[in-house]
Amino acid sequence: MLGEIVLVFSSNVFLFAYLPAVLLLYYLCPRRWRNLLLFVVSLVFYGWGEPVYLGLMLFTIALNYLGGLLIDRYRSRAKRAKRLLALTVVLNLALLGFFKYTGFVLESLKSLIPGMSSLAVPEIALPIGISFYIFQSMSYTIDVYRRDAPVQRDPIGFGAYVSMFPQLIAGPIVKYKDVAEQLSCRRESLEKFASGVGVFIIGLGKKLLLANQMGLLWEELSCSGGTASAWVGMLAYTLQIYFDFSGYSDMAIGLGRMLGFEFLKNFDYPYISRSVTEFWRRWHISLSTWFREYVYIPLGGNRRGLKRQILNIFIVWALTGLWHGASWNFVLWGLYYALWLTAEKLFLLKGLEKLPSALRCLLVLLAVALGWMLFYFTDTGELFAFMGRLFSFRGEDVYSRNMILAYLPTMALAVFAATPAGKSLYLRLREGRVKDALSILGLGAVFLLCTAALASQSYNPFIYFRF
Repeated sequence: MLGEIVLVFSSNVFLFAYLPAVLLLYYLCPRRWRNLLLFVVSLVFYGWGEPVYLGLMLFTIALNYLGGLLIDRYRSRAKRAKRLLALTVVLNLALLGFFKYTGFVLESLKSLIPGMSSLAVPEIALPIGISFYIFQSMSYTIDVYRRDAPVQRDPIGFGAYVSMFPQLIAGPIVKYKDVAEQLSCRRESLEKFASGVGVFIIGLGKKLLLANQMGLLWEELSCSGGTASAWVGMLAYTLQIYFDFSGYSDMAIGLGRMLGFEFLKNFDYPYISRSVTEFWRRWHISLSTWFREYVYIPLGGNRRGLKRQILNIFIVWALTGLWHGASWNFVLWGLYYALWLTAEKLFLLKGLEKLPSALRCLLVLLAVALGWMLFYFTDTGELFAFMGRLFSFRGEDVYSRNMILAYLPTMALAVFAATPAGKSLYLRLREGRVKDALSILGLGAVFLLCTAALASQSYNPFIYFRF
């Protein structure tokens, strides 16, 4: 079980034992020792159930901490600094590649080279969150080299940055330059703490009350039922992955505020996008920004002509797909978006702009939902079977029909919550005691419902933990 491997935010142990203990210790601790305490409790969080991987994380911290010091020391000798950066990046990618892609590469070679068919592929367990904390660590050394961030001479402060438990295992990817000042001189306040509690509860509600319910519906409809079940199931998974990941991001941002940190927004209502380009400005913003700043722009971005720009788009999106998982379906998913983004850049965006906004949103949502099927199905046979159901006009059995009807109110609520309509209604309320009371009552009700859900639900995965 996932909860035995890592402390899940949406668990009784985290909510009613770990988090209260951490917050109590944090605010009792003198300010000058808070980074050390944060580092220690984050290591406890990560080592919960699987302490063997603490050594890997500590090695990653030491590698990038020393890399930053050496790059800064030899800054005046440009070639040496560049070589040190290259060495640090290569070692980071080697760690990620060994744990995440060794099996994938060997399996691919077995299928391509007949003489390797008898090769035994070792099973290498994937450390949770390695893709996130490796990318964070790399952003630090790159930013130090570019002079975009100051070098961190305090190993405890740097360790706290890499291992910080709110965003350690599923993001958002926090670049060092965005929190460098906060690591040394953040100021906690009651107002910020209360805001963090509110954002955390909203994220918890997204996860337990919406994502989990949509996930259960998807599991029922993904492999049985007719055409209507396939379409409803695809919508359910589209909603599940959004509320699952944006819920985790909200909880991470909320926890950060409780500890005095401000993390950047990671989702901005992506399902109201009117183009695929806009969708990727709203979805997993920290990952999109990371690839733009550290891969796309260094490759030349759009500065070397249209052909090179298109090549750069395909490289970035093939890597983005591969980052999500060691499987060909993720590569195809990345290339799928490379095709969409290229088409929009060349001609499609002009055509979309002539359509009504609502129709544009529906077309983009359809493209994204079909893309999620590439993301979900690792077996091409299962993918094609599901796609066949979408367009086969098969009738429904009684069980699938009843499942759809039972989950329809929750799905309608999830669709509403995936738009900014609720937030707009709330913001229209006048500031004052009525608005404050409604906020407290609403958040209290959500938390009580989440507590009840925890007592009754056994289905509680986090999709992005495996990346």
